[in-house]
Amino acid sequence: MEIFPAIDIRGGRVVRLTEGDYGAMKVYGDAPADTAAGFYEQGARNLHVVDLDGAKDGRAVNFDAIRAVCARRGLFIEVGGGIRDEARIERYLALGVGRVILGTVAVQNFRFVEDMVKKYGERIAVGVDARAGRVAVQGWLDVTDVDSFEFCGRLRDAGVATVIYTDIARDGRLGGANLSAYRRLASFAPLHIVASGGISFERELLELRAIGTYAAILGKALYEGKLSLPRAVAIGDGSNDNCGDGDSNGDRGDGGSKNEVRK
Repeated sequence: MEIFPAIDIRGGRVVRLTEGDYGAMKVYGDAPADTAAGFYEQGARNLHVVDLDGAKDGRAVNFDAIRAVCARRGLFIEVGGGIRDEARIERYLALGVGRVILGTVAVQNFRFVEDMVKKYGERIAVGVDARAGRVAVQGWLDVTDVDSFEFCGRLRDAGVATVIYTDIARDGRLGGANLSAYRRLASFAPLHIVASGGISFERELLELRAIGTYAAILGKALYEGKLSLPRAVAIGDGSNDNCGDGDSNGDRGDGGSKNEVRK
């Protein structure tokens, strides 16, 4: 299972929101590129980057900051936030981004997703952000009537290779992930599921790996020191199974072999 440290950017700074609330923001750094370098030095192979301003406004507000992050060679980088046309996809891919994440546009213009998947293949992912099982758009500000699991099935059937599934109510709360959702999504093969939102305990990583989750995104738990990135990477690789923090909020996993991953 791959581990993706998260860098969310707002106003050029590294921040974390709580439950997607732009009014509940904490700043963790002024230079996203430095944060990326720090993750790399701790053993990260991947990076999940989101332009929060772009997600809300539909524009590439933090493009320059993301370009600086992409200068860090040796990392597989996926980028999301306000990517709603092909020109923006091409701009990010030209930076060396390995995968771009479509969000709002996937709900509002599904044909666009189908066309982009046909053209760019596995370099297109879709972010499915769910609140109470319904898909949220516009930087999580608007909740639609679209069932999140049915939408994941539709994306799989359209040829989408990777979905980043986030339970908004868990995001940034350090209380644990919605593991039941990822158990359900484990049956959506061959769709690669990236778990995101609230992952805070080593035992959650163990279970996510055991059920075949492709990757896990770690955000606030890293910034607040609740999880160690080197240990998380080792768990994902299956080389550090004798762990677990004993917190009853996490469901205990049973280990499992390292997944074959596709980037």
